[in-house]
This record gives sequence, structure tokens and C-alpha cells, in this order.
Amino acid sequence: MHAGKKFGAIEFIVWTRRSIYCLATLSAIPTLLYFLGWKFLSFPWQPIAIMGTAVAFIVGFKNNASYSRLWEARQIYGSIINDSRSFGYVLRDSLSERNPKKVKEMFLRHYAWLTALRFQLREPRAWENMNTAQFKEYAEKYDISEKLLNLDDELRNYLSDHELQYILSKKNRATQLMASQSKELSEAYRNGEINDFQWTQINQQLIKFTDYQGRAERIKNFPYPRNFSSITTYLLLLFIVVPFGLLKEFDKLGEGTVIEGLTLWFNIPFSLLVTWCFHTLDSVGESSVNPFEGSANDVPITQISRTIEIDMRDMLDEDNLPPPITAKK
Repeated sequence: MHAGKKFGAIEFIVWTRRSIYCLATLSAIPTLLYFLGWKFLSFPWQPIAIMGTAVAFIVGFKNNASYSRLWEARQIYGSIINDSRSFGYVLRDSLSERNPKKVKEMFLRHYAWLTALRFQLREPRAWENMNTAQFKEYAEKYDISEKLLNLDDELRNYLSDHELQYILSKKNRATQLMASQSKELSEAYRNGEINDFQWTQINQQLIKFTDYQGRAERIKNFPYPRNFSSITTYLLLLFIVVPFGLLKEFDKLGEGTVIEGLTLWFNIPFSLLVTWCFHTLDSVGESSVNPFEGSANDVPITQISRTIEIDMRDMLDEDNLPPPITAKK
């Protein structure tokens, strides 16, 4: 996730340069043709202004929905942080005196659950944007751990060989890890290592984790509705008529002055600016609409998972804590 104060102006221009080239060309062509005598290319600006209102509305709606998806994803992982800490100290205080080995195993399995979940959330989907040139190029500025590392190797740090092979044989690894936690907890209850109240407390935490996983998977597996996404794209494509609506206005701008005949060329930068604003607003919405794919604006689930692991290991007074994951400079 981008952790600086803001995206710089040059950063934005470089990020959107492909659209700038295209929009500049689309602004220059009608201007040049009008200059060469094709006066019929000039459209009245009033219908274009009305269409601009519709475009502004639909782009604003999309960006609002994109932000809502991003914020919900961040709330989910915020809840995972808080409940992981609660789960850690309740489990430790309930079971450590009678079976410290099981406490350690359940802590490790929780780290494995965090790992499996983040790898699942990073799996690509057909509607995501990370494979498009604009987003793919920017992604070279930072590392996505789930793209560089192997899930098998990561889980091997937390699970025994037998359990690792069992988990890897399953389709939804995170779900099976939480099911294993429930099984271990039930075994401790049957052995009299925890009482009814402790079993209920810890089990409620496992249910919450399952709920958070389901909510994250819903955002991951259900895209921003394609009908809204498509109409936004089509309206933005139609908005390339903006240069045609400003031709006559800019041509008249210099009448009776020393720059008469030259003001027509102002149509190119002004049309480019207007269309670039709308296109970039749409790109900003697209950069947040899938909050787990790994873009610079997504929820930093890798860093959050490492923070949880550090906090929980610290609860067990471990000495060699893993280093926090910091932003790439």
C-alpha cells in the first residue's frame, strides 16, 4: 500500500500517460480538420455539457462504491487484528498451565491461517486490473510477497509435515485450518483442560474468524457489478466528443484581437484537461475497487498479518520475533 503523504503530480502524469497520449490525439484531430476547413465538425456545446453531468454522476457513483469496498476490507482486517490479540491471550491464559504445547500449536496454526487467507485473497480474478499495463507497470515499484513466495514454503514454517500435507490437499486451506483449530479446542475440552466458559469464549473467537474470512471472500469473489462498470466505460468513450463542442467557442475567442485565428488551438489543451480529469477519476476508482488484488491502494494484508504474528509471539515471551514488513522506498 502507498504509505507516503500523497501521490506526486509527476507520478499521476506518468501513471496516466497512455491515456494522455490517446486523449491528446483525439483532441488534435478535430482541431486540425476544423482548421483545414471542415467547419461542420463543430457541435453545439450544450448537449455535451448535459452528457458531462451524466458522466460525472456515474463516475462519482463508481468511486463511492469503490471506496466502500476498500473501507469494508480494511474494517475486516482491523477486526482480525483485534480478535487475534483477544484469541491469543484468552487461549494462553486458559490452557497454558495444563497444555502449553497445544497453546503453541494453536498459535502457529493461527499464523498459518493468516498466511493461507492472504494467499487466497491475492489469487487473480478475471475482472481485476493488475494485469493491465497501467497497473502492472506501477506494481514494479513494490513487492507483492504472495506473488514472489510459495504457499507451501510459508506454511511449512508453522505446520508439521503431516498437517501440511493434509491442508495442502484441501481446496480452501484457510477454512480447513480453522476447522483444525476447532478440532483441537474440542479435544482440549473433552480432556478437561478447559472448562465450559473457556471453551465458549475461545470457540466464539473461531466463529468470528470464519465470519471475517467469509466477508473478505465475498469482496474478493464478487466484483463491482459489470453493468455499472460497463456503462461508465461507454459514457467515458462517448465523452471524446468534448473537443468537437469547443471548436467554435475557441475559434471565436480571439476575434478582433492580435491572436485571431490562433485561439482555435487552445482547444487541444483544454479538451485534453477536461477528458483527462474524467478518465483519471475513473482510473482512481478502478485502483480501489478490488482491495485484495495487490495494488498500491489496497489493504496491506501482508503487513497486517505479520503485525498480528509479532504481537502473538510476544504474548508467549518469544525472543526471536520476526521483523515487521515495512514499505519499500
